[in-house]
Formats: sequence, structure tokens, C-alpha cells
Amino acid sequence: MTDIAFLSANRLAKLIRKRKIGCLELLDHYLSRVERFNPALNAIISTDIPAARRRARLADKMVANGEKLAPLHGVPVTVKESFDVKGLATSWGVPAYRNNIAKEDAVSVRRLRNAGSVIFGKTNIPTWLADCQSVNPIYGKTLNPWNVDRTPGGSSGGSAAALSAGLTGLEMGSDIAGSIRNPAAHCGLFGHKPTMGICSTLGHTLANNLAPIDMLVIGPLARSADDLAISLSAIVGLDEIDATGLKVSLPPARKKQLKEYRISILVDDNTVPLARDIVALQQELADFLKSSKVELEIGERPSFDAEEAHRIYDIMLRATTSARQTDEEFDANVAAREALDPEDDSKWARMLRGMTLSHRDWTVLNEARHQIRWKWHEYFQTYDLMLTPATMMTAIPHTETPPYERSVVIDGIQRPFMNQIWLPGYSNFTYLPTTVAPIGFASDGLPVGVQIIGPQYADRTCIHFAGLLEKHFHGFTPPPGFD
Repeated sequence: MTDIAFLSANRLAKLIRKRKIGCLELLDHYLSRVERFNPALNAIISTDIPAARRRARLADKMVANGEKLAPLHGVPVTVKESFDVKGLATSWGVPAYRNNIAKEDAVSVRRLRNAGSVIFGKTNIPTWLADCQSVNPIYGKTLNPWNVDRTPGGSSGGSAAALSAGLTGLEMGSDIAGSIRNPAAHCGLFGHKPTMGICSTLGHTLANNLAPIDMLVIGPLARSADDLAISLSAIVGLDEIDATGLKVSLPPARKKQLKEYRISILVDDNTVPLARDIVALQQELADFLKSSKVELEIGERPSFDAEEAHRIYDIMLRATTSARQTDEEFDANVAAREALDPEDDSKWARMLRGMTLSHRDWTVLNEARHQIRWKWHEYFQTYDLMLTPATMMTAIPHTETPPYERSVVIDGIQRPFMNQIWLPGYSNFTYLPTTVAPIGFASDGLPVGVQIIGPQYADRTCIHFAGLLEKHFHGFTPPPGFD
């Protein structure tokens, strides 16, 4: 029998409301699993168990008293290390911040608590959240429950590993270059990158910064699409200033049944070399959609140059994170940029240009970004959604090679690892909502996911379609060995 710990958060909340299980009982069940399985995975890296048990006892009293219960009432939840949780450290894996103890919860953490969840710990990340694996000098390395020789992805890798192994009921991550989506795909989960700006990122920062970070969003990872919908509803909303005059009101899903959708799917991508297994599973999905009477086009894209979009995204991403440099690092990078051949368009050259970009040059790229946004808008007048692979291959082996020096072997050919970010980049720098759903397993036994891209603010449509795939095609499967 599958352990109750692998149920969706929605089902767990229903069991609590029906008094089939107590809140403290459920929390202690997860904590016993953490004690058994977490030492081998290193997914959950800090906890506040006394506070969690106090909240669980209070949640049990509310059930006993017949009080009105919030949607996630009593569900044990963990969040990515990069979110402030009162009393726990927020370091982003940077040793200088290892003792940066949060004095209050992030806005999103507070909203999760208001939705009834019992937050008991935090999950691992890469240093500066800047890798598609999850390792840092403070907390060490997180392993993938499907194969401990592989990474669970990053930067929300601890989040995905904990969920997949049944160590928590729900997770919250963040995404600027696929950091929710690639861990979800690599661990067989659902994940949602919201439309940029609809969920306040206050408290997901270092040094008490208040400015939103371009392209950075926060969002849920879960074992079901329903959980994505519930948790998004819990955390959606602007900060205190913007909420004075603005309100987020997401429209409902565009359609109800699979056969009502008009979809374009990229089975392959000529700008991002994909492993044969990824292509094969995308084709299986396309075949299923055709058999389900979905109005489907294969390979139809918005009318912008994908290669140029990748270039703009590469540079703007590094411009966004450029404030992390010290003055000395910045000066050295300026010198290195000036020494570049003007024709050099390598990943490293793009990185240098982005990290030292002038505001004038940024505005030029930003205009190009918005031209592409409008091309997406035109495209979504015809199609409800666009499906792409979530990753170019299954989870990679652990490595100490820095991302920009890293290569991977895809079907016998060496490829630059950083091509990986181009798939999430389609929707990242253009603000679009994107859901990842599991679609099966590659020949190496590892999970594979599809990326569901929708129009701006069509978050509920992306999640609804993921739910239809979950119901009719493929859902979450627990990894072996964690019952």
C-alpha cells in the first residue's frame, strides 16, 4: 500500500477535515519519514519542529471545535531555503549569510500559513540559486530520489527531492531560469511558474532587498495539479503598496475538456538539441493528444526568431543578477568584456556582456523583449497553449564543474550544459505562466516532464491542462524504495 505521505496536499487536507487523521499525527508521520530518508537525500536542511508541533496542535483544536478551516489546514509544508521563515537562516547557500536569521516570514510564507499549512522546515538550494543542481558549501549536496547518483535539479532541487520522496506535503520554490520547472521534471512532479509579478516576492531575498528582481517569480511544486491551483490561490497577490490600488484577478481556465483545446507542441526543437528519449516522450504525448481529439499542431511557434530570443534572454538574465558582483569583480569583468572579439557570441561572451550591461543597452534589449511578448500575444489568439520539453535530457550526474564550463553528453554528442536554460527561457523573460507536468520515464528510468506555456495571466489554464494530463495521461509516481 502506498504511504499516505505520497497523497496530494488537497487529499491530506480533506482527510483532516473529515477527521480521518489528525494534524499533529500527520506532521509526526512526515517527521518520522524525514528521520528515516532525509539523511540519504539531504533535501530538508533546517527545521523548527517545536513551532510546527505547536501549530499542528492548534490546528487540531480548530478541527475539534468545528471552526471554519482554510484549504491547506493542517498540511505539513516545507519551503525553499531562499524564503524567509521566522527563526530560521536564509543564506541562499552563501557562507557569508549562514547566520542570517529571519526576523519575520516572507509574504508568501505568511500567506501559506494563512491558508492553514504547517510549515516545518526548509529545503536545499545551490549557491546563489545559480545552478541546475542543488549543492552549496553550507548544507552540502541534495540527491535525486529516483537515482542518488543524479541531481534533483535546481535551484529548487531540495524542494523537488523532498516532495518526490514523500517527506513533505507541499513545497514552494522560485524560478528565474527554470528553477521550479527543471526540478519538477527531474523528480516526476508538477510545478508552476506564475505570470511574473502576480505573487509578491518580498522576503525571498538577501540583505533585506525590497526591489523585485526582473524575471524572478515564486511558485509551488506539488504531487498533483490540484495542489498547484490551491497553493497558487494561497500565495497570489501583490505587496502592501501595490495592493492599495491594484488587484490580481486571474481568469478561469479557457476550456474544460481536452478535446476543446487548441494546442501547438514542439516534439523536437532545432534550437535546443534534445535527447532522443525526450523527443520520443514528447511524440507519445502528441499522439495521445491527437487520439483525445485535441486540435493539435506540431512545431507551430510564435513568429519570432528563437535563436535571437535565446541570445536576449542569456544577456538579460546575467544583467538581472549582476548586482551580486563586488566592485573588484565588476571591474575585472568589464576588462574581460572589452577584450572580447566583437564577433564572439559564445555563452561566456553573453554572460560578460550581461554582467556589465549599461542601462542604455538594457533598454534596447528590453524593447526587443517586449516585441517578442507581443508576438506571443498574437500567437495565443490562435492557440490556447504551447507545449515544449521541460528539459533537454534527464537529470544529470552530480558534478563540481561550474555551469558555464560544463558540458553534457546527449546521445553521444558533447553539448554546452547551459543550453538547458533556453527551454524555460521561452516564457521566463516574456513573463508568461508555465506549468510542468510529468509525462513518463526515459530509458534510464528517470522522470521526464512537459512544459505548458500559456498567455500572460492564464495561469489557471496552464494548471487545468496539467490536471487533464494527470487524469488521462500520466500523473505522479512515487520513486521506489521510499514506502
